[in-house]
Amino acid sequence: MTVTTWLEALTEHVMIHYRWVFVMFLLPASLLYDLLFYLRSKIIFKLNSAPGDHLNKVATVQRQVRAWRDANTTIPMCTARPGWQTISPQNMNYKKRMHQIEIQLVDVLEVDVDRRTVRCQPLVTMGQLTQTLQPLGWTLPILPELDDLTVGGLVMGTGIETSSHIYGLFQHICKKYELVLPDGSLTTCSDQDNPDLFYAVPWSYGTLGFLVSVEISIIPSKPFIKVDYLPAKTRRDALQIFEAEVNRGNEFVECLLFNEEEAVVMTGNMTDDATCAEWNPIGVWYKPWFFKHVQTFLTKGKGTEIIPIRNYYHRHSRSIFWELQDIIPFGNNLMFRLLFGWLVPPKVSLLKLTQGKTIKKLYEEHHMIQDMLVPMKNLETSLEFIESEVRIFPVWLCPFKLPDNPGMLRPNSQEEEMYVDIGIYGVPTTTTFHTRATSRRIERFVAEHRGYQMLYADSYMTREEFEEMFHLELYDRVRAKYGCASAFPHVYDKINKSARSE
Repeated sequence: MTVTTWLEALTEHVMIHYRWVFVMFLLPASLLYDLLFYLRSKIIFKLNSAPGDHLNKVATVQRQVRAWRDANTTIPMCTARPGWQTISPQNMNYKKRMHQIEIQLVDVLEVDVDRRTVRCQPLVTMGQLTQTLQPLGWTLPILPELDDLTVGGLVMGTGIETSSHIYGLFQHICKKYELVLPDGSLTTCSDQDNPDLFYAVPWSYGTLGFLVSVEISIIPSKPFIKVDYLPAKTRRDALQIFEAEVNRGNEFVECLLFNEEEAVVMTGNMTDDATCAEWNPIGVWYKPWFFKHVQTFLTKGKGTEIIPIRNYYHRHSRSIFWELQDIIPFGNNLMFRLLFGWLVPPKVSLLKLTQGKTIKKLYEEHHMIQDMLVPMKNLETSLEFIESEVRIFPVWLCPFKLPDNPGMLRPNSQEEEMYVDIGIYGVPTTTTFHTRATSRRIERFVAEHRGYQMLYADSYMTREEFEEMFHLELYDRVRAKYGCASAFPHVYDKINKSARSE
């Protein structure tokens, strides 16, 4: 064995078995990145320079698209944002084969309290929006929990939160999109203006145009969330409580399943009163990871807490739901939290950047990240199937309303219907797990039960299966109308693992 080979083998061994060592170096880098980005966004917003500079940045995008058009190239376009910067676990190898357009659109443009909207550029994060809106007394009706999720990603992909049973998915709180089309022109669309484009954009993954701004609804907020923890000792009881609380009018509802039977349903409602229950700033660095805290109610019984609203919104951020326990196994230890909790979490993008081929292969073969969207009426059957296939715990359940709007997702009953996001994140413990075969069985099950799969994770569906699961009539019509076929790949070719990796 050569010295080089020996060093590679040693590095591979350390990366696999002692990855937390590398993560410890990433933690301060992540903190510095967050700090610099926070200060920049605050200064830009205070100076109100982003709106004035927006048109110049958009014009830069238009010039690049027109240059691509004038070159008469057959190479389709995509954004130049590196794959490692996205929060998706996918490897974006397809970008190497495409014409990349630089897009640096990272600012909140305007908060209009009279119209109850915020206008922002596509790379604005959920962390930015809470930091901007909360001091003004406003919030998004749906504010997905991880700080680094971007507006553009939530529009072009999807976004969900524990208020989605009232408001729907993230796309349903968006009022207007501004896009650069394949010919370099700039257009806006809403449910009144260019409605075909407006309803086709969600889930299109940048295959209809380049998103340059989004106008989103906002609602008045209160400083605290009163959270009720409702433990259940059987799955049947948990699902009954879960569905009852969804229908009861709570502002926020979610459920964590900790094993085949035990679960905790959580409801939340905004309040001005911080004294009406036990105070728990769960977002403070030395506090236990949220899912670990929730699990204690299985032994303590019912409980009620007051949580600051920003802490609540980003309650799963510090432990990246429960993914961080596989990277830093001792991360929830009290001593670690006291000494290093203020550095957590590491940036997902930096974690991806430091993944070697071996780590990527291990994640693909021994790890699953999937969100399955199924009708509420099929929830129990879906859980039984998923447990038999992967047996990953905890499982996240988040209800959402799916209105009968045009676009890729709509209820098959042709009227509004309640769905549930089943979030599966972790290492499968079944002996029959095989990445591709298991994923294929899950895909078929979801399709047979009139559900959908989020497309940020690996998808193995054939094109025919994809077209059967999603409603593509409007999408295909809009693609033809705006000449997208030569400018952008089909959405299937951006999300399917085989097509994406070729």
